[in-house]
Amino acid sequence: MKSNLRVILAMACLMLAALACQAGSGGGGDNTPAAPTEAQPNILLSDDFSSAQWGIGTDADSSVEYANEALQMIIFTKNNFMLSTPDEQDYQNVHVEVTVINNNTDSTTAFGLICNQQVADDSFYYFAMTPAGQYAIAKATVDQSDVFLTNNDEWANSDLIPKNASSYRVGADCGNGALTLYVDGQQIASVSDATYTRGGVGLFTWSGEEATSTNVSFDDFEMRELP
Repeated sequence: MKSNLRVILAMACLMLAALACQAGSGGGGDNTPAAPTEAQPNILLSDDFSSAQWGIGTDADSSVEYANEALQMIIFTKNNFMLSTPDEQDYQNVHVEVTVINNNTDSTTAFGLICNQQVADDSFYYFAMTPAGQYAIAKATVDQSDVFLTNNDEWANSDLIPKNASSYRVGADCGNGALTLYVDGQQIASVSDATYTRGGVGLFTWSGEEATSTNVSFDDFEMRELP
């Protein structure tokens, strides 16, 4: 199964507020220095899908809509790849995570995260897994077949991916020339590729060649800077 790309572009841009923090001096009356605080990751984007910000739309082939405070993707046709993005910004060197809820979807349905999307020609990396326990880290290039950068350009199986779970926490490192896929906090695979060094992020669902039901929801998205 390799994708025939069909993209839903974001209908609105998310305005990110810049938060500034000032470190105060921690000296007390006895001039005792303040205890050091642990550095916190810089959160670039966080969304619980309680309000509409990602691209949505419905037609005869698919539906991407907000439902039950999550972003739900339903695909009615086989081997169809649907994508939604939160904004038109470029990001680089990021860690991205999202919870994927399995709405009794077919076990061959693939879903996951996209990074370094090139707006000019819609090329990107994607991190895919299925409820059957398969995975791939792939590169999509316009007018070319997708290339799986893992397992000699084929789907691979992992015992670390629970089969037909009710939900999955899917994560990806995308930057510094490395691409890493995580499922439920476990590293599944990592590869090196620096074709795209920055770009947009997104979520996707991909119906299988024999899929009878493709239905997943995304919740609790977070993106932060890689150290």
